[in-house]
Amino acid sequence: MKVEKTSPYSGVRAVGAAAYARRAEATQAVQPTPPIAATASVLGIPEDEFTPRVRDAILTLMGEVDNLRHELQATRERLEQAERTADQDHLLPLLNRRAFVRELTRYISFAGRYGTPATLLYFDLDGFKQVNDTYGHAAGDAVLAHFADTLLAQTRDSDVVGRLGGDEFGVLLAHANLEQGRKKADILAEKLKSQPTMWHGQPIPMGFSYGAFELKGDDTPDLAMARADEAMYAHKKNGR
Repeated sequence: MKVEKTSPYSGVRAVGAAAYARRAEATQAVQPTPPIAATASVLGIPEDEFTPRVRDAILTLMGEVDNLRHELQATRERLEQAERTADQDHLLPLLNRRAFVRELTRYISFAGRYGTPATLLYFDLDGFKQVNDTYGHAAGDAVLAHFADTLLAQTRDSDVVGRLGGDEFGVLLAHANLEQGRKKADILAEKLKSQPTMWHGQPIPMGFSYGAFELKGDDTPDLAMARADEAMYAHKKNGR
């Protein structure tokens, strides 16, 4: 799922594609204005009554309709941009917590209604405050951006990636049961460990914890995130 890119970081993959696709379908390209003769025919004006005054009146009407079409198109585009901005994290090319919870609610609904499996992954950076204190806040922002870009690059367009808090991230894996979700979480973890953030030519060591929870139809978003959080702590305790 992609969101509109408002940050300087690359690798943006939209994070709410399903929601935005529905709106995009309603937006039609502005059609060219039909010829004046065709318009007169549609209006049922007899050829002998198609005087210069009638022609001028039709041209004026066609111009006004054309302007309204362009204004409507521009308004739709502004509304879509505003909606994308409202869904995007203020720093990263990810969904913010509000938008992520909305998508999480939708995935839970699919699990209950259709039995569609989906797994929630929860990532939490370890010692992120120390990175800010040691390297500065700009370096901390770079760590967050690198973490986000790696998650986006290693997940599918049908998956959802969001920032749940300062150093907390969520990933919704579509059509993935718990076993598949855990395997994907391990793959993501290995990729994140093998490619640390580079800052002024030097790697910034950054640890993290993660857990997985398969969504159930009777879950609530809060319960699902709590369960994923518990799985993260259990995973960390077991030293995996």
